[in-house]
Amino acid sequence: MKTIILVRHAKSSWEYDVSDQERPLKKRGINDANLVANAFTERLLVPNIVYSSPANRALSTCKIFMKILKIETDMLEIHPDLYDFGGENVINFIKKLDEDYQKVMIFGHNHAFTSICNIFGDKFIDNLPTSGLVVIDFDVNSWSEISHGTTRFMILPRDLK
Repeated sequence: MKTIILVRHAKSSWEYDVSDQERPLKKRGINDANLVANAFTERLLVPNIVYSSPANRALSTCKIFMKILKIETDMLEIHPDLYDFGGENVINFIKKLDEDYQKVMIFGHNHAFTSICNIFGDKFIDNLPTSGLVVIDFDVNSWSEISHGTTRFMILPRDLK
């Protein structure tokens, strides 16, 4: 069995004159990421490895989760392929994951993550909101074999307020 834990970055700020990759999180984004990460700890699902887009907003969200989940920093890998908005690069990345990993957590962006949830999961998601988390299980032995999985659960900030 293979499991992906997809987390869309928290709400980011547009008030700074910085590149898209450098946009920081808003206070609301930080609060929502903390809410979702704390709720996720109750699920007792620990990833074997964590991957993040290099974008500041995704990496900052990732670091909030890692701190709350008590995941060591050496379990984090940053990959430019995850700075993807369409989803094709993320899908290719997932299908090439190391077979030793059974549970992988990935921090990234929309529309890629909403598309991936709908391509692979069995529950339609109109839009994965910022700080939204989705867990999809696959009854396969190899990442390259993933196709249709089961959406185990979602944690959305609006459901925690």
